[in-house]
Amino acid sequence: MRFGYGTNGFANHRLSDALVVIADLGYEGVALTLDSGHLDPYGPFLSRRLAQVGRWLDRLNLSLVIETGGRYVLDPVHKHHPTLVHPPDQAAPRVDLLKRAVRVGAELGAEAVSFWSGTRPPGVSDGWDNLAKGVEAVLVEAETCGVTLGFEPEPGMLVDDIAGYERLRGMLGQPARLGLTLDIGHCRCNEPDPVPDSVRRAGPYLVNVQIDDMRRDVHEHLEFGEGEIDFPPVLAALAETGYQGLVSVELPRHSHAAPVVAERSLRFLREAVS
Repeated sequence: MRFGYGTNGFANHRLSDALVVIADLGYEGVALTLDSGHLDPYGPFLSRRLAQVGRWLDRLNLSLVIETGGRYVLDPVHKHHPTLVHPPDQAAPRVDLLKRAVRVGAELGAEAVSFWSGTRPPGVSDGWDNLAKGVEAVLVEAETCGVTLGFEPEPGMLVDDIAGYERLRGMLGQPARLGLTLDIGHCRCNEPDPVPDSVRRAGPYLVNVQIDDMRRDVHEHLEFGEGEIDFPPVLAALAETGYQGLVSVELPRHSHAAPVVAERSLRFLREAVS
């Protein structure tokens, strides 16, 4: 099982320093969030920056997934605005961001590019058709670039569970490139089944896994041991699925103690596996 760590948990580090710390601790990969701090998809000299990041990843022997959950990448005032659930004309900046993420992923050899639906905005009664149109546009870019997409159900958003992902996938005709990003903590937060069973259900679709602890009905990413998840059965279930991609620690509110948190997270996961 290959463990990674999310750069959104190293927000106070330069990206180059964060990658070195993550690699030196023994992680085999990184979940790199596109944002204004670490890797700005709208920043100047992007091609040069990507070449630099690619060299760092190669030198440190780190695998990669791209995450697109940066809070204020598109709007400096409104978090995660706009989303794919907005009407198509309003959602266009989000679609553009995700297409850019796909091209970044292709350039860096990412195993997957992860994204979510967003919340239903005021004035939108349904949102599913809007979402499907946006995802279709991103899928065209992914097919062109040969990139795998990982759609993440997110508590509080339009698609908040595995059933919602399956509904969306069905609406789009079961596209091969639309895999699933599964956050283990979210399974405890709001999936109806026990976490190991949720993992098994997700198995056929998995292209990216995030891991953290969580409590029922509370969407707060916690360090391992601070929530309600029993991890050895969960990791055993994940192994049963045959999933071979990255399993990346997702602790976006722990940047203040990133190196210490990352070290004890990996130690916990290795013990849980063994």
